[in-house]
Amino acid sequence: MRQRKLTRSLAAILMSALAAGPGPFRPASAWAQAPGPASPPPVFGTQTAAVVVDVVVRDKKGNLVRDLTAADFTVLEDGVAQTVDSLRIVDTAPAAPSGDAAPAAASPAAPRAATAAPAAAAPTKVAPTGPPAIIAFVFDRLSPDARKTAQKAALSYTDRGHTEGDLVAVFSIDLALHTLQPFTNDVTLVKAALSQAATQGNTAFASEREEARKRTEDVSRADDTLAGLTGPANQAAASLVAAQQAFDQVQVNMIRTFDALERDQQGYATTNGLLAVVNGLKAIPGRKTVVFFSEGMAITANVSAQFRSVISSANRASVSVYAIDVGGLRTHSGTEEARKELEQSTERRAGQEGRGDSRTTGAMTRGLERNEDFLRLNPESGLGQLADETGGFLVRDTNDATPGFRRIQEDMRFHYLVSYTPTNMSFDGRYRTIAVKVARPGVTVQTRKGYYAVRPEYAVPVRTYEAPALALLDRTPRPEAFAMKLGALSFPENDRPGLVPVLVEIPGNTMAWAPERTGGGAHAQFAVVVRIKDERGREADRLSQEYSLKAASDKVPQARAGAVLFYREADLSPGRYTAEAVAYDAIAQTASTRTAAFEVPKATPGSLRISSLMVVSRAEKLTPAELTGKSPLHYGEVMLYPNLGTPLRKSVAPVLGFFFSVYGTGAGTGQRATLEIQQGSKVVGTTTTELGAPDAHGRSQNAGALSVGGLAPGAYTLKVSVPDGQGMQTREAAFTVAE
Repeated sequence: MRQRKLTRSLAAILMSALAAGPGPFRPASAWAQAPGPASPPPVFGTQTAAVVVDVVVRDKKGNLVRDLTAADFTVLEDGVAQTVDSLRIVDTAPAAPSGDAAPAAASPAAPRAATAAPAAAAPTKVAPTGPPAIIAFVFDRLSPDARKTAQKAALSYTDRGHTEGDLVAVFSIDLALHTLQPFTNDVTLVKAALSQAATQGNTAFASEREEARKRTEDVSRADDTLAGLTGPANQAAASLVAAQQAFDQVQVNMIRTFDALERDQQGYATTNGLLAVVNGLKAIPGRKTVVFFSEGMAITANVSAQFRSVISSANRASVSVYAIDVGGLRTHSGTEEARKELEQSTERRAGQEGRGDSRTTGAMTRGLERNEDFLRLNPESGLGQLADETGGFLVRDTNDATPGFRRIQEDMRFHYLVSYTPTNMSFDGRYRTIAVKVARPGVTVQTRKGYYAVRPEYAVPVRTYEAPALALLDRTPRPEAFAMKLGALSFPENDRPGLVPVLVEIPGNTMAWAPERTGGGAHAQFAVVVRIKDERGREADRLSQEYSLKAASDKVPQARAGAVLFYREADLSPGRYTAEAVAYDAIAQTASTRTAAFEVPKATPGSLRISSLMVVSRAEKLTPAELTGKSPLHYGEVMLYPNLGTPLRKSVAPVLGFFFSVYGTGAGTGQRATLEIQQGSKVVGTTTTELGAPDAHGRSQNAGALSVGGLAPGAYTLKVSVPDGQGMQTREAAFTVAE
């Protein structure tokens, strides 16, 4: 067997040779114990689990309604009446001073009945000595005046609403989430963090929308001018006007493109920050409160799915978000931007039609799309939806948010827990709406509006596009609609010993393409989700990506001729794992799944460690920018891609490319590795190679190519062995040879 050492100078040879939840939905049993230390409750995790919804009810004057029984509640899921199993009260307000009237005693709710319990039943009241209130203050990017308003509102809690034992944290969101104060019951520390939040600066996002509108007006006036410049005598003047008009339109397009990207950036930063806070609170039992100070959320079309994920995750984690619009009283409507854009688009369209101009250019459609984005900036839109669908409310149109904060504190300390068992127990990943009605006139009901029907054993939040894909992984049998490949590799880097690159490959011809509704072209919409489970079957990590692809109609065949390669990296503790991958085509409503077992070895500092042995599929030259990255699959100036099971065709390239890395003290220093090709238990070829010298990251990278021209078609195993001073460490990789 011939073996060739691959060096940077031979990289081109290899390149050419290889090219050809629901948190509030807790089992009722989690609340059946007497008050005391509570263990984290399971979350809608079995076929017998109940959905538990926290509900706040107020009368016409805004006072809490405290005397409701199970018979007063009706619960609808997807419009279907559900059977109320039980009703309980959570009341953690401080005990009333002696001499004050005590609340009326409450007795257990009645047994399960059709939709409501007998009227005589009364709820059991949880003692005020229950768990502490959990509250997180989250400051969005704010103007200086808004920061002061937010600080004043938050101090109304620390000065007058804080109860001994309350746990409070303070966060701020700019381009990333910053923890100003971890959870503490020390009010002094909380006040210091609030002061910091009120004085810190934010990234400035300068809007040039007025400039874009001015340029658009210039473009429209140029249309009128050109309409009057007809005939050969005006040809030169018309050319000058048309050229200036073209430059003005280019400037408008640039400004609007940058504005759209900037709003996407703001929206992702805000939703990512909220998602991190919500997911961090998931492990704490009971109802949690997030007070979100903002002047409006940039929920663009691109950010919309992420925004839905925040709401879904908050509901699964039993987190209620109270949004406070600290922009105060505004002289202009929150829809002002949308109104201006719509008026300008309408006027220009009318002018074009009046002149008989047949140029459509999609301007009206693009204007309507921008208007939707601007409407979402209105605090009543994004902030109101976030609060309403998570059981909170929006405080707006005021320069003093203190009264609204008093209501937030009341909600924290008094609410009902309504428990029911869904009639639809299918974990299909679909969104289930929840509506709670109370048989008492003139009251308002605050509660969560729904959840995604997926199993709850998840380590990270379930994003909107992940829900249907995850549901498919729980089906029996799992779908196998098209070809796909999965690989999980271990590369125990010195600073990331649990590093696991995960790759999924999907042929482009398996994806459905649908024509665009406007503007021509076609689009594909699919998602890849990889769930990593440990030996006990628990989710250790989840990696995913949603793909929204667009192409001109004549470019679709070219797109289908390629392949989609999903690449993500997980960091895991030592142990054995199973990667479960699902690719879900949202247009065709089809999916396929694959599984792969792998191991993350224990890494003793300084000890010799070997990565997975990787059969190389191809190599691509890295750009100068990519060379600065530190990927375990970077080798010299190329990126190596693993072969995930494609047969090696001798007639195309009779070589087997391989790659592995060695880490630890003495790695690569005068050591040699043994390479064997086995067919079953028979060794059909062997060679040795000297390990490469350690690079700047302390790893010895080793790549090469073995001739397989003399091997008969069939299945083989490539094995590498490296001495570690006590014995041999080995890694294996399977491959197939074909003619």
